[in-house]
Amino acid sequence: MLTLRLARGSRPLVQLRRLLVAAASAGTGFLLLYVLAEAVARPAGSAPRLLWCLVPLALTVQFAVAVARTDPATWTREGLSALGLGPVRLSVVAAVSTAVSCALGSSLALLVFLHLRGDIAGLPFDGAAARALHADRPFPVAAALTLLALVPLAGAPAAALARRPRTARPPQHLLPWGLTLLAAGFAVLLYAGRQAVGALAGWSLTAAGLVLAGPAVVHGAGALIRIARPGAARLLAGRSLQEEAARLGPPLGMLCAVAAAGLSLPVLRDRVGVPLGPLTGPAAVLAALCAAATLAVTAVETRQARGATREAVRELGAPRRVLRAATALRLLALLVCAAPLTWAVARLITLALTH
Repeated sequence: MLTLRLARGSRPLVQLRRLLVAAASAGTGFLLLYVLAEAVARPAGSAPRLLWCLVPLALTVQFAVAVARTDPATWTREGLSALGLGPVRLSVVAAVSTAVSCALGSSLALLVFLHLRGDIAGLPFDGAAARALHADRPFPVAAALTLLALVPLAGAPAAALARRPRTARPPQHLLPWGLTLLAAGFAVLLYAGRQAVGALAGWSLTAAGLVLAGPAVVHGAGALIRIARPGAARLLAGRSLQEEAARLGPPLGMLCAVAAAGLSLPVLRDRVGVPLGPLTGPAAVLAALCAAATLAVTAVETRQARGATREAVRELGAPRRVLRAATALRLLALLVCAAPLTWAVARLITLALTH
């Protein structure tokens, strides 16, 4: 009940972010149901199709966790512990709120899927969708509910764990591991990339390497801004990027991995095929939108964390254009560092698949 009351009293922007989580969960749930229907009609090759669904599922969970971190209902405030709302209770609130949003999206996916099959009322689109979803075959409801529960069951504990306090570590401490995983991913793509499972394993290792190397990339972008006698705007932008590297780095690395996969998609399609059939394109769009939304929400989180710094700068009499210039410099530095990295990874993926 407490979670529902906090949800009802949230601001419209917070509600919009929760609805976006529900929409992402609905898209992932529909994809899982489609793969299940395909497995019932054509059992051969069903395992690789289900494994490819783990990519949008993981990105949906990552997006849900990012939204949970920016939810004001789960922020720690003075005096709440006396009311029984300590860190543990707020973690439970975050988990329940995330589970509700994901479950809402999964329920919507099930309703839409059954409607398109004609199991609820009528056959829309003159039955074309029913043929694509194999409406002539029996649909295992228990298996469908199990698959739909994956997003809420994965998102809830991940949101709770995200509320734990973070220990400050140098961004470069994970860079060697990231480079190692990148090399391992390219090696897997080189030797087993023409198989669907091998391509997925290679890209997953590559994505994990970029996620681990992301904080070092953001920290390097901050250092790039500060070179050669920086002014106030450059100094503020560079220092803030270096302080926020641990937050912005992982979602930036994941976005680079998804963008690299998109750039190498023609080669992937020619060498590996389309494991998800006609929904391969929508699944790729869903993954890209989740990765971009996660980075955007994380940027909102970092902006909220910089509130005290902005107030201090304003109290010192700095004009607003300094803050706007610092924001533009941060975006430009991230683009300058991320774009070549994405292109290089996409090029290496292409070379590994076309060896």
